[in-house]
Amino acid sequence: MTKEEIIDRKLRELVKSDFRRSFKLKDADINYVKDKGLDVIREHAYDFVNKRLKGYPIFDDGRQTPMRGHPVFIAQHATGCCCRGCLYKWHGISRDRELTKNEINYIVELMMTWIKRQL
Repeated sequence: MTKEEIIDRKLRELVKSDFRRSFKLKDADINYVKDKGLDVIREHAYDFVNKRLKGYPIFDDGRQTPMRGHPVFIAQHATGCCCRGCLYKWHGISRDRELTKNEINYIVELMMTWIKRQL
């Protein structure tokens, strides 16, 4: 299975959750993405994941990702990548260690795919 197929399957699984499905980019978020460009948004996604999710232990796990204020924050909630608890529940990524480079890349690609689909 290709990376794209894995991401597509995961997004179809996530949309079955009423909570995850409730997240949508608002006009201001869409305009922000269009203004900054997808490359900059991807950089922001890597930055947020590295600063808020990569480490171990995370003392404020479950509270580190705002529910608004940046398109990546919305994408994190929509894709179950908002905290280590959700990463474990939705993606089987252990919460008892630092994230690997491959896991970070997967998370960012998943969120970027969601964002692109919102546009």
